[in-house]
Amino acid sequence: MKKIFLTLIILTFASSAYAGSCPMLAGKVQNKIEEAKKLHDEGINAHKSGNHTKSEELLNKALELFKS
Repeated sequence: MKKIFLTLIILTFASSAYAGSCPMLAGKVQNKIEEAKKLHDEGINAHKSGNHTKSEELLNKALELFKS
């Protein structure tokens, strides 16, 4: 019984330690979204100005952010 109780306490504290990483992960996601949005906007502007090679390059970079 003592081992079960000790195991439950350890698991409780271990899981609460990992809960602190949520804001950090959310920040990383937000940074990638902002960077992808910037690349998207630049790619659309390049497309509108007729530079389709640059547009494809920028938009592919934006897509790559979501693969990593």
